[in-house]
Amino acid sequence: MPVSAAQSARSILNDLHEVMASRANAQSKLNRVVDVIGSNLDSEVCSIYLLREGMLELFATRGLDQDAVHVTRMDIGEGLVGTIALNAETLNLAEAAAHPDFSYRPETGEDRFHSFAGVPIVRRERAVGVLAVQHAEPRRYEEVEIEALQTVAMVLSELIANAGLVDEDEAARLGPALTGPERLTGLALVKGLGSGIAVFHQPRVTIEHVVAEDTEAERQRVYLAFDRMRDQIERMAQQAEFGVGGEHEEVLETYKMFAYDEGWGRRINEAIDSGLTAEAAIERVQQRTRMRMRQIDDPLLADRMHDLEDLANRLLRIVSGQLGTAATVGLKQDAILIARNLGPAELLEYDKRRLKGVILEEGSLTAHVVIVARAMGIPVLGRVRGLRGKLREGDALLLDGDSGMATVRPSPPMVEAFEARFAKSRERQAAYTALRDVEPFTRDGTRITVMMNAGLRDDIPNLALTGADGIGLFRTEFQFLVSATLPARERQTRLYRDVLDAAGDRPVVFRTVDIGGDKVLPYLRHNSGELEENPAMGWRAIRVALEREGLLKAQARSLLEAAGGRTLNVMFPMISEPWEFEAARDVFESQVAFLRARRKPLPQAIRYGAMLEVPALAECLDVLAPRLSFLSVGTNDLTQFLFAADRSNPKLAERYDWLSPAILRFLARVLHSVAGHRVDVTVCGEMGGRRLEALALIGLGIRRLSITPAAVGPIKELVRKIDIDEITAAMQGWLSSPPANMRAAITEWANARDIDID
Repeated sequence: MPVSAAQSARSILNDLHEVMASRANAQSKLNRVVDVIGSNLDSEVCSIYLLREGMLELFATRGLDQDAVHVTRMDIGEGLVGTIALNAETLNLAEAAAHPDFSYRPETGEDRFHSFAGVPIVRRERAVGVLAVQHAEPRRYEEVEIEALQTVAMVLSELIANAGLVDEDEAARLGPALTGPERLTGLALVKGLGSGIAVFHQPRVTIEHVVAEDTEAERQRVYLAFDRMRDQIERMAQQAEFGVGGEHEEVLETYKMFAYDEGWGRRINEAIDSGLTAEAAIERVQQRTRMRMRQIDDPLLADRMHDLEDLANRLLRIVSGQLGTAATVGLKQDAILIARNLGPAELLEYDKRRLKGVILEEGSLTAHVVIVARAMGIPVLGRVRGLRGKLREGDALLLDGDSGMATVRPSPPMVEAFEARFAKSRERQAAYTALRDVEPFTRDGTRITVMMNAGLRDDIPNLALTGADGIGLFRTEFQFLVSATLPARERQTRLYRDVLDAAGDRPVVFRTVDIGGDKVLPYLRHNSGELEENPAMGWRAIRVALEREGLLKAQARSLLEAAGGRTLNVMFPMISEPWEFEAARDVFESQVAFLRARRKPLPQAIRYGAMLEVPALAECLDVLAPRLSFLSVGTNDLTQFLFAADRSNPKLAERYDWLSPAILRFLARVLHSVAGHRVDVTVCGEMGGRRLEALALIGLGIRRLSITPAAVGPIKELVRKIDIDEITAAMQGWLSSPPANMRAAITEWANARDIDID
């Protein structure tokens, strides 16, 4: 190709524009297209293969035998052309016959040609054809020549779609089946089984128009999109998931590096110069990035290139105006949601009836989105890298949250085996449901209180369905997370009253609003506007409530009015020192006085409690215990603070174990500190909903658990198999002389007594 590669590409597009505008039939246009490309690239052979009836058919050629047109056909995956279509990636070969997938077709007369280059013709993420060039001289094609071919292939995709030369529905149907099943492995964040089609949280943009009518206008669109994208990245720095250090901080720094990279912007501008629209130019540069990604062996560098791909998708959504998520469009059928990461509010936007699972590129066991998903009964698989390269929108998916894997494009036998497991899971669930009205007594007659966690109005029916003893943790912040503005006091009161009405005689523990950290409200920002280095240990929970006293006052009055004539159980989150508990209680007592003065109905009793999440509080329990009615241990935050392990950092997701001696000894000390006081101690973190961990907690002396609704049945069944004296004695031995692997020791103990801990 001549040195002026960009000019040649522009010349090709100009000539193609004339071809497309002509009144000739589709076949004549294709015949003209191969001549235009071959002439401009000084190519001895130029051929176009298109998908027809499930096979790639030679539709037009310059240089090969014309008798082969509409005669030469090959399967997807057969020969070099079929391989390009199968993988939707470029081939550039100095000696075509040396490639293991080479397949000689004598009717084409191609035996005298050595070099070969081919690019896929892609429409709606599916390869619908292949554009190929060949030379007699053995040589690899220059990068600028390959870029010109890719640019032309984008234009061809629009031409053949408009001419109706390929069946796009057929291409969509063939694509996943032909690529075959693939297994994805990751970290099981929420257990369970689910099946559906893959739906990207942020769908890939479909490019409808490739050829620009006004180059300068397209350039201005890209400039404006870059400005908006950079603003978004700066705002990300103020959001929790990008401000906590570790991997998220590295991602943000990479985003910034690429967003301000002049080389990236220059390449997009060059693509626009060749005659492409802004969207097509961005996609064109992305194709180049994907080619390089496939050649990278360095995992770290490959990750960075994935970040560029992610950022390019963001730029493409901005320039096209397609900024919504899949939740905006709505789920049309059972779906598995695919995302890099999600916030809890984003997950709550989806229809629970259709959402059957979530697969994340990142994620950790104690992230709030995982807590919300567990409450919704949605299985979640995390830490699955490079998802976009392994599946496509609409691919069938089987998600096995129990074993930490998913299968893309499963075969019929795989689906059958999965459905059999699903049926067995439903049978087990039916057995748990049968325990709904059975009280959870241990073998020796000790009653264990098993309550459920909630946070949404939709959660309340689970109280009757599971037979839980009450709601041990009602997360009031969920109402704030799903609202676009601060919920009015009347709305809060109505929700709390409905919850109490539904619970009847069973207790409900309301936790005052716990926002901040990874639960950011767009309408409630820190006054200083400064970026927190570690929001998880910053301005959140009770600290926000005490600073924004109006927020806590409004919630206090709502809770007091809703509980008129009943017992109100209210709990304050993230208490570090006794004075914080006293200050929060004083806010409630001031509202009691306010309502009493106005002769408003008041609760018949108010029980105040604190959440033990900050280890410092354990050192002050002897001071605080006489003032408490109950203490709830939040094991999610407690674990991250005790181990200095950020729970939103994927690198630390599996590093610290809830059954480590440090955690168990800490909890034993907490129980000892409140012994002798009339304080109910409840574990309300995710730890209590896991059978093995629940067994250990009961051995420590915990008699009250508040867990996700889905775990109530399994924990009830577990309780009925336990002998308190046995597990207590065993736990005392383990704590005094910890085994090398506490989890293994407890598992072995349970297995020896036929206690199923899965």
